[in-house]
Amino acid sequence: MYDIDFDRPVSRRHTNSVKWDACLPLSREEAADAASAWEKAGGIGDWKDDVLPMWVADMDFKVAQPIIDVLHRRVEHGVFGYTHVPNEYFEASIDWWQRRRGWKTERDWYLPIPGIVPAMSVVIKALTQFEVRPYGKVAERPKVIIQTPAYNCFFTSVRNNDCELVENRLIYDTEGDQPTWYLNFEDLERKAADPMAKILLFCNPHNPCGRVWPREDLERVDAICRRHGVVVVSDEIHCDLEMPGYRFTPMASLSSLAQDNTITLNSPTKAFNIAGLEISNIVTNVSDWRKLIDKVIKINELRGLNPFGILALQAAYREGEPWLDALKAYLFDNYRALLDFFEDELPAFPVSKLEATYLVWVDVKSLKLPSDAIERSLIVEEHVWVNSGTLYGLDGFLRINIACPRTTLLQGLGRIAKGLKRLAAR
Repeated sequence: MYDIDFDRPVSRRHTNSVKWDACLPLSREEAADAASAWEKAGGIGDWKDDVLPMWVADMDFKVAQPIIDVLHRRVEHGVFGYTHVPNEYFEASIDWWQRRRGWKTERDWYLPIPGIVPAMSVVIKALTQFEVRPYGKVAERPKVIIQTPAYNCFFTSVRNNDCELVENRLIYDTEGDQPTWYLNFEDLERKAADPMAKILLFCNPHNPCGRVWPREDLERVDAICRRHGVVVVSDEIHCDLEMPGYRFTPMASLSSLAQDNTITLNSPTKAFNIAGLEISNIVTNVSDWRKLIDKVIKINELRGLNPFGILALQAAYREGEPWLDALKAYLFDNYRALLDFFEDELPAFPVSKLEATYLVWVDVKSLKLPSDAIERSLIVEEHVWVNSGTLYGLDGFLRINIACPRTTLLQGLGRIAKGLKRLAAR
């Protein structure tokens, strides 16, 4: 058994990390103010190096040792030419889904592609710019339904493919002990009934709301979409990150009917912290869709995969399970630490129930300030970076990434508390 220690900090500064080294979302004036305040406070060096990033969805943990080992061996080979996807890649994927989820897939169903966002884009293009099935729908200006708040690339992927975006807003429920979110089936039925609606871009588990949609909810979504000829494109990239007591179900595994109307986007990159290796799969048993999707992949020259991503997926699915199980336990403890902290220090800011992912969704409407302004204020004054809810289509919320060593988490929460209390007292 290899060593697993999520408390051990890993320095990511100055490694070209998007999370730690990317430009901050500040105006020139805001950045100048922050730098000036840092200098007056006696800061040494660049003030941005003091900003704790709790925003973009990657983790600050060293990856599973089997992944490191296989990449070391590949690097030592010393030649990194064009690489094809071997049978072992598909065997590892098929075994993973069968063993972990009871979902039987086949080799021909897989279309490997470098990244979930490119996958999303090519599927939308394939299903909206070519005739898919004889539903009698007009091909001009097709509509894509998304359930907001939603991952920000849902918005751009739809609009960049010249489709009309239709929002099926989730229901925010604050009646229980902890807020949570529900699907609005009545509204989805209305939106799906529009003859221009072609796709439901679905997210399970949901980012940013943290829901693992129950099987009965998935069945209702599937029935609505099949009834109206809407294809479900299911982004399931966070599927292996459930919290205790919750069980993710792939949409395509519900039944043969659901499988015939679902295109699945999945990847080990979120769960195993290998997002930079850009490896994902488009999975569908419908051969006509695969032909269309493959055509778009070829048009956009997205067939080439890097050798490291291919090997990392195989190692993750074959040998990474102990690391993943330990990770989920650690993330759950981080989540409980955050809940305890908010209960003690920030009771005016409700935290949505987290059923999966490592992204916590916090209600800051009581401040009566735009989320963007809160995000910027926390960066400039407290040097902590969280995401504004407007990025996901809903003002009044913040998204906090808790996938970091607990000492870093508590340090970041302290800064967030200082900033939110300062804004509340203004």
